[in-house]
Amino acid sequence: MAEMMYDLCEKQKIPYRNAKKWILSQNAHQHEELVKTHEFAKSIGVPIHFIPLSEAHAREPDVRVEEAVLESPTTGIVDSHTYMSYLESDFQSKGGDLACHTSVESVEPLASGSLGWKIQTKSPSSSETTWITAETLVNSAGLAAVSLSNRILPPSRHVKPYYAKGSYYSYSAPTPRPKTLVYPAPTTGAAGLGTHLTVDMTGMIRFGPDVEWVDDPNDLSVNESRLPAALEEIETYLPNIQREKVGLDYSGIRPKLGKGSAVWKGNGDGFLDFVIRKEEGFEGFVNLLGIESPGLTSSLAIAEMVDGLFYK
Repeated sequence: MAEMMYDLCEKQKIPYRNAKKWILSQNAHQHEELVKTHEFAKSIGVPIHFIPLSEAHAREPDVRVEEAVLESPTTGIVDSHTYMSYLESDFQSKGGDLACHTSVESVEPLASGSLGWKIQTKSPSSSETTWITAETLVNSAGLAAVSLSNRILPPSRHVKPYYAKGSYYSYSAPTPRPKTLVYPAPTTGAAGLGTHLTVDMTGMIRFGPDVEWVDDPNDLSVNESRLPAALEEIETYLPNIQREKVGLDYSGIRPKLGKGSAVWKGNGDGFLDFVIRKEEGFEGFVNLLGIESPGLTSSLAIAEMVDGLFYK
């Protein structure tokens, strides 16, 4: 998955950096969680390994780690806007049409999809609707994907959407400034991966996201009351931050399929991950539900999988 992204970025001159990712444990219990993560990652072919504490302290002296460091050597960062602009340009150069700010009013399968699909759309610039016909339909509507899926599938197959707001916090001090992405140890049953440290292409760091369940997928306000809890978690792995230099930055909403765990437990109970599937009884229809982070990183691999579901 990461290799596909790196290859494309290299070929198309899209800015990126192989920053690597550390997942830290500060005690024996957290170490057990890291071992589970390591075993699961290895079982699905993800390159990952433990590194000595001495190496970790030498590479990132400002990062506190007491027990163990699990390193993902292929994790990186990418200029997401340049990447998306490339995909848009490539799509249009191959004959694709992009209709932004256009809502889907209805979706009608023709003979259960065997004769194609009829989609009614509406643009805010026009009082009239437009009909589009297509042989295949991919529901990749992000926060609206569950709603769109429920319009197509029978009630017995409807899914309830959940929205997890994640707030990010900026950091304006020159130090400490690690270059590696840093994650706290996963917590079994948690809906997120903890308030972690990320780095952008300019070297600026920010912290987040946390998890705040909301009903409105359009509510992007940053909740100031969540900052103290975020600071406490940040200081478990970056103790020398200047608290007054941590401020509210922005928030995003992640589409979830439940309030269960975002962390694999070893038996699958409560673990909710991406849904990528052809829907039985509807030809030419692929559903993408709950595609949150790392949806951008895996976007090329997801596209390849969807192509395989249709044509292989």
